[in-house]
Amino acid sequence: MVENRHKDLGLSDETVLQMYETMLLSRRIDERMWLLNRAGKIPFVISCQGQEAAQVGAAFALDKDKDYVLPYYRDMGVVLTFGMTPTELMLSAFAKAEDPNSGGRQMPGHFGQKKNRIVTGSSPVTTQVPHAVGVALAGRMEGKDLVTFVTFGEGSSNQGDFHEGANFAGVHKLPVIFMCENNKYAISVPIEKQLACENVSDRAIGYGMPGVTVDGNDPLAVYQAVKEAADRGRRGEGPTLVETVSYRLTPHSSDDDDRSYRSPDEVAEAKTKDSLITFGAYLKELGIMNDELEKEINDRVMKQVNEATDYAENAPYAEPEHALKYVYAE
Repeated sequence: MVENRHKDLGLSDETVLQMYETMLLSRRIDERMWLLNRAGKIPFVISCQGQEAAQVGAAFALDKDKDYVLPYYRDMGVVLTFGMTPTELMLSAFAKAEDPNSGGRQMPGHFGQKKNRIVTGSSPVTTQVPHAVGVALAGRMEGKDLVTFVTFGEGSSNQGDFHEGANFAGVHKLPVIFMCENNKYAISVPIEKQLACENVSDRAIGYGMPGVTVDGNDPLAVYQAVKEAADRGRRGEGPTLVETVSYRLTPHSSDDDDRSYRSPDEVAEAKTKDSLITFGAYLKELGIMNDELEKEINDRVMKQVNEATDYAENAPYAEPEHALKYVYAE
């Protein structure tokens, strides 16, 4: 008999089904974006495939009405959980005027939406880390009960922004959750050429915070780690570094050929641990989901993906003059 792990974490059957559906929605949107890119309809894709469990598990552990998220470019699962819609993500992919991130100015993956407390990232990697620390400091100065949640890849954990942000948060005991989504590759450079220490989380001690490494293919393990980190932050005990270990199932982006630096066998092996398969199996073993419900969820997800694609493809582009807005004060 499989152990009911989500009940121990205080999660209902309905909640874990929502988690599964959000993971599946992230995957199906991502797959559709690759097809649109290869058909020449959208210019660029940066993928979340293989990291959905970490993203959704973490986002479900946060308070969507109070907390701020500063996602990195792969975090479709985080932004969907925090209220961004498939249509809005597709509007961004097609660079249309209604794109909530930038009105079609930025390439996809630069998520930002004020109403859902999703803080915009920029193209240089890791700049979101000190921003998350600043938001946490501002929240404390204003007496607000909030934590900030920021994500980045393991390659980014070598950037100065990470170290400066982590150090400042540690010194001032700020409520920041630093989550490194370790997918084994910084573009083409494997993890063993990136780190001298065994885990990214080993770096936490240098900043006076706890560090934990969890299975990034297990949404419940990630939920538990991030929930504990959020509770710590709210109690005034400072930041936490969480490392989720998974595998990037796609090339780095639609402009990358990953065959030049990793074998097809390695990717195929990683696909056997795909969180959509393993988490789906967990739900089925507990009798929470059966084949019929699984099909119903997939059909519902595909309807959303199809409607989002149709809407975004037919939506208007911004007026050319619009490119001059927000550049200088008017």
